[in-house]
Amino acid sequence: MDRQIEQKKGIRKVFSKKALPYWGGALLLLFIGWLVFRDNSKKLRAQVENITINAVTQGQFNDYIRISGQVVPMTTIQLSPMEGGVVQKIVTEEGSYVHEGDVILVLSNETLDMQILNAEADLAEKENILRNTMIQMEQQKLNLQQEKLQLQMEVRRKKRTYDSQKALFNEGLIASETWLQADEEYQLALDRLKLVENRAKQDSLYRSVEIRQMQESLENMRLNMQMIRKRKDNLSIKAPIDGELGLLDVELGQAVAAGTKIGQINNMESYKIEAKIDEHYIDRVTAGLEASFERQGERHSLHIRKVYPEVREGKFKADFKFSGEQPENIRTGQTFYLNLQLGQPIEAILIPRGAFYQKTGGKWIYVVSADGKQAVKREIRIGRQNPQYYEVLEGLEPGEKVIASSYDNFGESDVLVF
Repeated sequence: MDRQIEQKKGIRKVFSKKALPYWGGALLLLFIGWLVFRDNSKKLRAQVENITINAVTQGQFNDYIRISGQVVPMTTIQLSPMEGGVVQKIVTEEGSYVHEGDVILVLSNETLDMQILNAEADLAEKENILRNTMIQMEQQKLNLQQEKLQLQMEVRRKKRTYDSQKALFNEGLIASETWLQADEEYQLALDRLKLVENRAKQDSLYRSVEIRQMQESLENMRLNMQMIRKRKDNLSIKAPIDGELGLLDVELGQAVAAGTKIGQINNMESYKIEAKIDEHYIDRVTAGLEASFERQGERHSLHIRKVYPEVREGKFKADFKFSGEQPENIRTGQTFYLNLQLGQPIEAILIPRGAFYQKTGGKWIYVVSADGKQAVKREIRIGRQNPQYYEVLEGLEPGEKVIASSYDNFGESDVLVF
C-alpha cells in the first residue's frame, strides 16, 4: 500500500534540500555585492596630538621668495704686481684702511737689478760714442775751414799773378804761353776752392743727419732707462684707490709672478648684496625686481642690478643694489635675508607651508572631515609658493582644514582615523 508523502510547508520548505541551491546563489550574490561596494580604502589610526592641522583660507597671495645674501663692496680692485719678484717686506696688514699711493708690500728682483745695471752701462757707452763722434766731426770741420782759408789765399795770389801776366801780355812784354799758364793756375785754384766749399757743405749736412740720428738713439736709450727704472718702482705694490685692504694672500720670501692676484682693495663708499637663488626661479628673476630686508627695526629697499647667467650647483647669482641709503656700519661678508618680490599680490586660496609638501610634492593632501574624526586623502594642485603660504589652484575650498605636518609616518594610508 502506497504512502502519501506530505509536502513541506512554511519555514520547513525554506530550509528544505530543494531550497539549498537557491540559498547558495543568494549567498554568492551577497558576497559579490560586498566585494563591489565595500570600502577598500586603507585606514590608519593616528594620534591627533602629533599632527598639525591648518585651515584653508582665502586671501592675498604675496608672490615673493626669501633668499640670503652677503654684503660685498660695489667696487673691488684687484692687486696684481706688474713685475714678478720675491716678497721682501709687508708694509700694510690685511684689513687696514689705505690711501691711494700707500705702499702695501715690497718685492725684490735681482734679474731686474742686473737689467738696470746693463742698461746704465749701455747708456754711458752710447753717450761716450756720441761725444767722441761729435769731437771728430768738429775736428773735421775745422780742418775743412783751414783748408778753405788756404785755398782762398791761393786764389787771391793766383788772381794777382793772372792780372799781372795779362797786363804784360797786352803790352807785348811776355809770351802768350806765360799768360796762359797764369790763367790755368788761377782757374785751377778757383776750382779747388769750389770743391772744398762743396765738400764742406756736404759734410755739414752729413754731420747734422748723423748727430740727429745718434741723439735720437741716445734719447731712446734714456727712455728705455726710465722704463726700466719705472719697472723697479713697480716692485713697490701701492694702493690704487682709498679703501680697505680686504685680502692679502702673500708671505715673506714668497715668489710672486707678474699678474698674479695677491690681494684686493675694497671701496668703502658703496656696497651691494650678492645672493644665490635656486635655479627653479631663473626664468622669473630679472634685473629691476625689488627686494627688501629689515635691520634694527628699519626696512631697507633694494633692486636687482645684475643677474649672472651661469648656474652652479643648482643656483645662479644676482647682485642687489640699495635703492635708497644703505644701512650704517655694514661690513663686507655680512649676511642679510632678503624678500625678493617676483610679482604683484593676487587673491587666492591659501594653505600655510608645511612638511607635507616633501612627501606629496603638492599633488595631494589629507583633508580633515567636518566632524574632525578622520582625514581623507584628496588630490590637489598647488601653484606658486612663498615662505608662508602655498597657492592652491584646485582641490580645496576656504574653510576646510588640512594636515600640514609631515606624512612620513602615514605610509600609503588613504584615511587617517583620529
